Amino acid sequence: MTPLPSPSDEALMIQLATGQLDAAAVLFQRYHRALYNFYLHLGFAPQVSEDLVQTVFERLIKYRQSYREGMNLRSWLYQMARNAGMDQRKSQMRYGTDDLSTQENRLVWSELGIDVQLENREKHQALDRAMQALNAEQREVLLLTKFQQLKYSEVATILGCSEGAVKVKVFRALEQLKAHYIKIENR
Repeated sequence: MTPLPSPSDEALMIQLATGQLDAAAVLFQRYHRALYNFYLHLGFAPQVSEDLVQTVFERLIKYRQSYREGMNLRSWLYQMARNAGMDQRKSQMRYGTDDLSTQENRLVWSELGIDVQLENREKHQALDRAMQALNAEQREVLLLTKFQQLKYSEVATILGCSEGAVKVKVFRALEQLKAHYIKIENR
């Protein structure tokens, strides 16, 4: 017997919007790891990243009625994730806590499925330090486009800018990443 095809993200969101809350569990299975990695690579501690993923899915359920058929769920989800991350940063600033820990939050490039051939541990560490040296906006745009593999149009929706602006941001971020990497390698 052939298994039934898995419902699309849109179909699941429509189910969720109509009160079928078990659809959220399927969406969680599809997106929790990517969102967790997104937060880790933005510099949040592992426990905070887990909490933020939970926050995103709580918001997904809470605001399920605002989802409209035809919307790109992935873009909508990452917009919620971005907002939750900004809320967390504001909270950290307000209460004087800092959950950033470069030692604890090392980039795990291989988990992202990126075909980056790093010859040895030192190059991996240099790339990690170069990524952390980027400003938050540059790091975010690279994470969304290169690591989470969102389309430029999706990132434009998330960031509230044009697709052309995203291309420029990615280009500039890659140039900065390259400059930081070379500087670190030459030490």
